[in-house]
Amino acid sequence: MPGLVRSNIGARIAAASVPLLLAGCGEMGLLDPAGPVARGERAMFFNAVVIMAAIIVPIIVLTLYFAWRYSAKKPVGKYTPEWSYSGRLELLVWSVPALVIVFLGGIAWIGSHELDPPRPLRSNVRAIPVQVISLDWKWLFIYPEQGVASVNRLVIPAGTPVAFRITSATVMNSLIVPRLGSQMYAMAGMDGKLNLQADRPGRYQGLSAHYSGEGFSQMMFHADAVTPAQFGSWVERTRAAGPVLDAPTYLEMTRQQSTARHYTFRAVMPGLYDAALRQSGVKASEQASGGREDTE
Repeated sequence: MPGLVRSNIGARIAAASVPLLLAGCGEMGLLDPAGPVARGERAMFFNAVVIMAAIIVPIIVLTLYFAWRYSAKKPVGKYTPEWSYSGRLELLVWSVPALVIVFLGGIAWIGSHELDPPRPLRSNVRAIPVQVISLDWKWLFIYPEQGVASVNRLVIPAGTPVAFRITSATVMNSLIVPRLGSQMYAMAGMDGKLNLQADRPGRYQGLSAHYSGEGFSQMMFHADAVTPAQFGSWVERTRAAGPVLDAPTYLEMTRQQSTARHYTFRAVMPGLYDAALRQSGVKASEQASGGREDTE
C-alpha cells in the first residue's frame, strides 16, 4: 500500500493542523494508527480534508471579504448591476468543484482497492489465520493452525499479517479494532474476510460496532499484539491448561449470556468454524423463509 501509506505534502499539512486532537487520544484509531491498514485510512482522510479545504477555505474568506467590501453602511466596492456574462469566469467557477469531485473520486477508487478488507497485506511474513465467531454477547477467536481458542481476547504477533475469517452464530455484529483499521460485519451464513496487522506490540481495544441486543455494550475485547516469541509462549501455555472446545461446549456458548471476561481453550474440535458457518446459515435461511411465510 505504498500509494496511501506514504504521506504526501497535503497529508503533512493536515496532520500539522490537528496536534491538539492527537493529545491524549490513544484509542482514536483514525488519528493514531498502529497498523498499515489504519495508516492508509488516515492518509485517505487527510488527503480528502486537504482537497475539500481547497474550496471551503477560499469560500469562507471570500464570503467575509464580500460582506465587508459591499456593506450597505460603508460601501467600498463598485456596484455594477449591468455586469456582462464572462465565459472564462464561469469556467473557473465550475472547474474547481469539478476537480474536487475528480480528486475525491480518485482517492476513494484507489483506497477502496488498496485497502479492500479481503485483500492480503503485502508482507514478507506469512499471515496467521484466525477464525472469528460472533456470539451473544462475546467474541470467539479460533487459531486453526495452533489448535487453540480464546474468548474476548485476541493475541497476535506484532509485525505479522492476520487473515481473519468472520461469521456470526446469532444476529449481525461488526468486528473492529479501531487502531488497526477496517471493520468487518459478522453475519450468519456469511464467511467474511479481513486482513489486519499490528506494527508494534501493544494492547488495542476491539469492539462490536453494530447494536445486537442488551449485552451489546459489554461486547468488547482486547487485541494484544506481542512479539513472535511471546506469541509462541502464549500458545504453549494455552495448550497446557483449560477445557476443550467441543460441540457440547460450543452449544453452551451459543446461549444468550453476557460476559466481559476472557478465557481460553487448550484444544478445538476440528472443523468447528465451518460447522458453525453452515449451521448459522441454515438458521438464517429458515428464519428468512419463515418470515416470508408469516408475511404471506
